[in-house]
Amino acid sequence: MGNKIYPDSGVELKPFTARHYDSLMNTVSLGWYKRFIFRAIKDMEIQPNDSILDLGCGTGRNAGLMASYLNENGGITGLDVSGIMEKQFNKKFSDDKRMQFVRQRADIPFDMGQKFDKILISFVIHGFPHEARKIVISNIINHLKPGASFFMLDFAEFNMAEMPALHRFVFKSIECKYAFDFIEKDWKQILIENGFNDFRETFYMKRYVRLLKAIK
Repeated sequence: MGNKIYPDSGVELKPFTARHYDSLMNTVSLGWYKRFIFRAIKDMEIQPNDSILDLGCGTGRNAGLMASYLNENGGITGLDVSGIMEKQFNKKFSDDKRMQFVRQRADIPFDMGQKFDKILISFVIHGFPHEARKIVISNIINHLKPGASFFMLDFAEFNMAEMPALHRFVFKSIECKYAFDFIEKDWKQILIENGFNDFRETFYMKRYVRLLKAIK
């Protein structure tokens, strides 16, 4: 990917990590990642005709799970900056006209000329500095239909000092410094200030992970 835009970020992946991202996540999380992703996608309550934007879609793993709930009138647009991810996504869905990939950074203003029923961002936004997160949220609100749903699947808010020692060691070992800031933010208040309301929270992995739903 070249030089990182944010040197301390963990979401800008090296080529090897990008090529093997799904298997690496399964290994690092001891299989937990795969299990709660299935549950989280189910908890989104996707409707057959939904149009969905998957921000930071990666290889299309989540997109494939979401697509299983759609009929021929639904569709998913995956957005990611990585050319390696683009190749994997397009190969995975080469025969599925409901799926498309857009190569684009989520942290700069953009206009896709389309509004969606649902937008998902999964374990991406915590890896940006907060000023960049504000731009991501602005892009999300601008691409949702009125009354549509935003889903943020990421770390929940928690006090790292209160974590069991082993969990705290793992978190500090694998996460970038922006994640430490992310877990201290009041994300419902941030989203209220950006035009969202009507929140629903679903927790996973001993409440360290949350699917936060907000309505535009």
